[in-house]
Amino acid sequence: MERGKMAEAESLETAAEHERILREIESTDTACIGPTLRSVYDGEEHGRFMEKLETRIRNHDREIEKMCNFHYQGFVDSITELLKVRGEAQKLKNQVTDTNRKLQHEGKELVIAMEELKQCRLQQRNISATVDKLMLCLPVLEMYSKLRDQMKTKRHYPALKTLEHLEHTYLPQVSHYRFCKVMVDNIPKLREEIKDVSMSDLKDFLESIRKHSDKIGETAMKQAQQQRNLDNIILQQPRIGSKRKSKKDAYTILDTEIESTSPKSEQDSGILDVEDEEDDEEVPGAQDLVDFSPVYRCLHIYSVLGARETFENYYRKQRRKQARLVLQPPSNMHETLDGYRKYFNQIVGFFVVEDHILHTTQGLVNRAYIDELWEMALSKTIAALRTHSSYCSDPNLVLDLKNLIVLFADTLQVYGFPVNQLFDMLLEIRDQYSETLLKKWSGIFRTILDSDNYSPIPVTSEEMYKKVVGQFPFQDIELEKQSFPKKFPFSEFVPKVYNQIKEFIYACLKFSEDLHLSSTEIDDMIRKSTNLLLTRTLSNSLQNVIKRKNIGLTELVQIIINTTHLEKSCKYLEEFITNITNVLPETVHTTKLYGTTTFKDARHAAEEEIYTNLNQKIDQFLQLADYDWMTGDLDNKASDYLVDLIAFLRSTFAVFTHLPGKVAQTACMSACKHLATSLMQLLLEAEVRQLTLGALQQFNLDVRECEQFARSGPVPGFQEDTLQLAFIDLRQLLDLFIQWDWSTYLADYGQPNCKYLRVNPVTALTLLEKISREMKDTSRKNNMFAQFRKNERDKQKLIDTVAKQLRGLISSHHS
Repeated sequence: MERGKMAEAESLETAAEHERILREIESTDTACIGPTLRSVYDGEEHGRFMEKLETRIRNHDREIEKMCNFHYQGFVDSITELLKVRGEAQKLKNQVTDTNRKLQHEGKELVIAMEELKQCRLQQRNISATVDKLMLCLPVLEMYSKLRDQMKTKRHYPALKTLEHLEHTYLPQVSHYRFCKVMVDNIPKLREEIKDVSMSDLKDFLESIRKHSDKIGETAMKQAQQQRNLDNIILQQPRIGSKRKSKKDAYTILDTEIESTSPKSEQDSGILDVEDEEDDEEVPGAQDLVDFSPVYRCLHIYSVLGARETFENYYRKQRRKQARLVLQPPSNMHETLDGYRKYFNQIVGFFVVEDHILHTTQGLVNRAYIDELWEMALSKTIAALRTHSSYCSDPNLVLDLKNLIVLFADTLQVYGFPVNQLFDMLLEIRDQYSETLLKKWSGIFRTILDSDNYSPIPVTSEEMYKKVVGQFPFQDIELEKQSFPKKFPFSEFVPKVYNQIKEFIYACLKFSEDLHLSSTEIDDMIRKSTNLLLTRTLSNSLQNVIKRKNIGLTELVQIIINTTHLEKSCKYLEEFITNITNVLPETVHTTKLYGTTTFKDARHAAEEEIYTNLNQKIDQFLQLADYDWMTGDLDNKASDYLVDLIAFLRSTFAVFTHLPGKVAQTACMSACKHLATSLMQLLLEAEVRQLTLGALQQFNLDVRECEQFARSGPVPGFQEDTLQLAFIDLRQLLDLFIQWDWSTYLADYGQPNCKYLRVNPVTALTLLEKISREMKDTSRKNNMFAQFRKNERDKQKLIDTVAKQLRGLISSHHS
């Protein structure tokens, strides 16, 4: 129903509209009918309008016909006019047709242009839409291109930032495009690539750092040396109201603060090239030598990627490995100082880098990790130094090593590392240094003693005299008064040895520098080392010279004189040590020098050697003795060998004038005693089974020659006949046999004031038996007793009686 009503309503509206159009056609000029007709064609009821138009035309035709019928003439006139109009209409039609043809011809290009315009408008709309889409896509593509450029130029940290912007800001706006999906799928790969490349840069950096650690360490140690030199200059200058700055303030290694949240630069060079500076130029800081940006970038990259812990573990693990490599000393490190220096430079370089990383990053390394590495490094370094320094036998190298260790310790102390153990180890090396010094000075003393001529030093001018006195503290007013030329009592080795002892003290003092020791400790160290030099090294050198086989009495005498003067110089050595250490010898616990004992021992050894040497010379002369124990003839003069021996002793003791009196007296007494003992042994020698009284007389002449030598006083200082007492045993024994005073001997034996107190019954019996054998020898028929056999028998009986009594004395003495 409703549809029917609606259709009816529409039909009425359409009919009304058509009616209106027809009225307009009927009332409008022919020239203006176009718009009206156009409205018909624009509508949808074209057929119905045509029907209405046909109906209206028929109605008008009927009206016309009625009018024509009513006005026929007028109709004829109208037909006539109409015919005329038809001609005009035909013309008009032709004109319209021609105009239409022209219009169609002209409009064809317009239609084509309109089609082209339509296509252009369509393209314009498409281009505009494309531009809009491209405006969304271009930032994405630009960011991706920028990402690729950054990856290509190895700017990985900015590349990671660009990747984040691309992923979270730009790609979501164009996520429906396929290329965006490809980008999204490629992002994890790019992250891994950045991660891998940054790790590769870090590995290159670590490798470069490992190779250049010695350069970094060398730079740091140069800075420490410069600072120490500066401190020494400041200490030498007067300081007014100002305190000395801390070493740490003067270092520039950590002056430059580096933000831990951004890389330093975009270049990946781990080590910058630095030319070797001259000593007077400013040494660059460690941060000037090293570009740490690869570490910072890699740290930031791994932090952004959420793998910071992985990076920290990897970095620490690799650095631990490098530390172990750095701490492994070369096998020939002990051969040269450069070996030690390179070893220290690498260690310092390693810890300078770690300290810089500690202060410029947040948590990549921490203090506990650094302390752990340092404890390991300290133990390994000390062990290596103990091992390699033990091979060193050159004191200069040991001293240079000590200075290098001090510089090494001072450098690391600036960075806050504890170095007390290094200084403790230096005290151990000090003992080794002392040993190497003692070995060196042993050679020096040996050379001095071997090259000395063991003659007093002659001087021919005041200049030469002052030179010797300047080298050795010697004062002798009598010698000063003498005119030139004159001689010092000692030989050249005295000033040389004295100066070498001072040089040794200086060498000991050099080692104690910069060890942070007190003056008392330095003084104690110097004194102990000097005591070792005197009591061991110098003493052994002197003993070796004294014990030499070819040493002469003149040399031994000169050694005694020299050691006497050296002994007197010990107080000056005490003063010398006091002056350089500023520790008074009266201070409690101050070690005293044992030089006096050393030189006394050497002198005593030389004295003993003189005694031994004299005795050996005497023995050599006695080997020339050729007694004919069976002779009955008397030469009435001493044996030639003994005359020569006495002459030798006189000349020898003449040289002893410069010796201390007791030494010369002891030597003389020892020689006389040894001579008397040796002569007694000749007389009682078991191989001499028989001897005559004539031979005994000749032997008595020799002993008298010896007594004459003793009475002559070859060495001043003996009281009266003291030296003759050396021959008293021989004298009493010979007097007993020559005077044949047995009754007195046997009667007075055992009494304190007896005439033959020094004659031993055993000795007398031995000599008596030798004479008895000679008298009993039947083969000697031509002796002086042959024609007086009764006297011979009587004397033999006397000898037997005396021998029996002597045996009785011996038996009673033993019982």
